[in-house]
Amino acid sequence: MPFVVTEPCFDCKYTDCVSACPVEAFYQDEHMLYIHPDMCIDCGCCVPECPVEAIFDEPLVPAPWRHYVQLNADRARACVSGVTENITRPQEPKLGPRCGKK
Repeated sequence: MPFVVTEPCFDCKYTDCVSACPVEAFYQDEHMLYIHPDMCIDCGCCVPECPVEAIFDEPLVPAPWRHYVQLNADRARACVSGVTENITRPQEPKLGPRCGKK
């Protein structure tokens, strides 16, 4: 089971987690990060690096955010098919209006 990025990442895009990923499975769009489910090796290295606690092992995604499992898979795959490069290095966070700014 892959790890999934959920609601707390939306409009924040903290990228501390990407450098912890040994397989470079993170992708992004204008709103948040996504973990490609076919690339994720389920190591969990990214989880403690997320300052907004947005990353969960798929079976442990809280009920209100379960839709992020499919969204994460769809958006990561769309990024790959759209030839969007994966993100491997930290960037400045977005800190948009829906970000919790922890």
